[in-house]
Amino acid sequence: MKLLLVWLINAVALMAVAYLLPGIVVSSFFTALLAALVLGLVNAVIRPILILLTLPATLLTLGLFIFVINGLLFWLVGTFITGFTVSGFWPGVFGAIGYSIVSWALAALLPE
Repeated sequence: MKLLLVWLINAVALMAVAYLLPGIVVSSFFTALLAALVLGLVNAVIRPILILLTLPATLLTLGLFIFVINGLLFWLVGTFITGFTVSGFWPGVFGAIGYSIVSWALAALLPE
């Protein structure tokens, strides 16, 4: 049950980011649900592999390269999902940061 609630919170966070940031468009709530699901799967499967492969660059930049990875993955999901558009790299980076902050804030409102 909590997993479904977190999925809904992530979809709402994605809609909020699309509303707040230019360059990110979500056409409907169903699209936001699908994009949140794909973002979760990409972050669970592909992101750890990329972090491991780019570990030297991440260490050299003191962890700032993870923002690049997050932005690229956010942008990548925007290319796969019809109705979810990320217009470039920088909107992807700022969208990933905003998505993380908003979903964290909304998840903090959940009771334990």
